[in-house]
Amino acid sequence: MRSVEDYISRIRGADIEAAEAAKRIQDTLTKPPGSLGKLEELSVRLAGAYGNPRPSIGAKTVFTMAADHGVTAEGVSAYPSEVTRQMVLNFASGGAAINVLSRHVGADVSVVDMGVASDEDWPGQIVNRKVAMGTKNMARGPAMSGDEARKCLEMGAELAVQAVQGGASAIAIGDMGIGNTTAASAITSVITGKTPAEVTGRGTGIDDSRLRTKVSVIEMAIKANSPDASNGIDTLSKVGGFEIGGMAGAVLGAASSGVPVFLDGFVSGSAALVAAVICPKSVDFMIASHLSVEPGHGYVLDHLGLVPVLDLGMRLGEGTGAVLAFSVAEAACKILVEMATFDSAGVSGECE
Repeated sequence: MRSVEDYISRIRGADIEAAEAAKRIQDTLTKPPGSLGKLEELSVRLAGAYGNPRPSIGAKTVFTMAADHGVTAEGVSAYPSEVTRQMVLNFASGGAAINVLSRHVGADVSVVDMGVASDEDWPGQIVNRKVAMGTKNMARGPAMSGDEARKCLEMGAELAVQAVQGGASAIAIGDMGIGNTTAASAITSVITGKTPAEVTGRGTGIDDSRLRTKVSVIEMAIKANSPDASNGIDTLSKVGGFEIGGMAGAVLGAASSGVPVFLDGFVSGSAALVAAVICPKSVDFMIASHLSVEPGHGYVLDHLGLVPVLDLGMRLGEGTGAVLAFSVAEAACKILVEMATFDSAGVSGECE
């Protein structure tokens, strides 16, 4: 398995010339400049990621990564930890929202056990990359060791690279894990510098009392572990989760392969923060699919300098928003490739 450093060394950053060429093409198409709004911006960003001024999206894969979190012992979630295992089985049987929406847009779903607290013999559809039976309670000490954090990143990156080698031209990341918005909030607070109260939301729908507990637990975890905001692996190991590490690794793997990675909501956004600290150039390959109603997600996107494609009031996770953005991205690419120019259509341009 390649090291994190090996993946970083292969990330070239966006192709500025391809992006500028795509922008010039946009300005020749039969429409007022900028009239397709975010579609135009997205097409230019994809051109830079692919290194092609006329990009196209073919096969698409979403990784839904699952793990449990020891911090649930602090009463931060409305649901018990066994829901993680139950939902993984639901993914495998094709009955979850991510399955429905992936079928709708023609994407493959890869369900990955990064650390579910179960020794169940999974169906063959589930990819087993279990690091441990869930993280430790980050309110009482590090969520995982530094070696475990590296293992998460390297396995996630390897999965993304294998998907690209198998024909995928776009990767999406999504999550499942009871307690993981607590970890995502802690990561977001550490890296963005916002307070836990500012970035912490209701997750699975907790009430006011449990929300106060959740904020207090995150404050406790950050104080107990003193994560280094300038060190993505340190932050991940101290207040992260195995599925968050896997998703951060998938970002690095996709970027090292010159393929865009579509972020989902808040939890995948926290993984993107980790990846960005580890390798700032990886941000060039990130597409913000949508804006979650979780309050921390807006801070994540602002920190990364990303503008969401959609805003549908979603907060499910799983990769649901990311796969919906696949469809919009395909439309954005087709505008560049299929739309007539003023010259080819014989349409008059702007008056002098």
